Amino acid sequence: MLLLSALLHLLPAPLHRRLYRLAHWARKQVWRVWRPSLDGVRVLALDGEGRVLLVRHSYGSDKWMPPGGGLSRGEEPVSAARRELLEETGCDLSEARLLTVATEDLVGASNHVHVVAGRTDGQPRVDGREIVEARFFALDALPERMAARLPAELRQWVADYRA
Repeated sequence: MLLLSALLHLLPAPLHRRLYRLAHWARKQVWRVWRPSLDGVRVLALDGEGRVLLVRHSYGSDKWMPPGGGLSRGEEPVSAARRELLEETGCDLSEARLLTVATEDLVGASNHVHVVAGRTDGQPRVDGREIVEARFFALDALPERMAARLPAELRQWVADYRA
């Protein structure tokens, strides 16, 4: 898998983004038929000012969302959160803990999302391939292009983390 990832990074970024979109489309077709049970992680990374880090992917919708991804077999959610945040933004996650597990429908798949919150002091860097933009947002100044339920969830998760 690491070799494939290294080889893909030899491609020009625009071609690599197209391959991400194609793979995402194919994955959704498989999920619609097989309806698998998935385990994922969503990372709530807060900076020193209490702002939350959000990203936009090169595939799927163009909406802002917390970084995240799939859990590897046997991987702990907090470890997966640290890995995903580092892979997607170059930021480290400290003082991390699991807040909740939510089950969501994801194009026919049952997705068990482990929400992990923590702190980061890094500045996000994106590769322009999987992630095209990453920024910190104050909870009272979240971007408009988000899933409808996400602003309320973010506020609740931050409150839970601070409690």
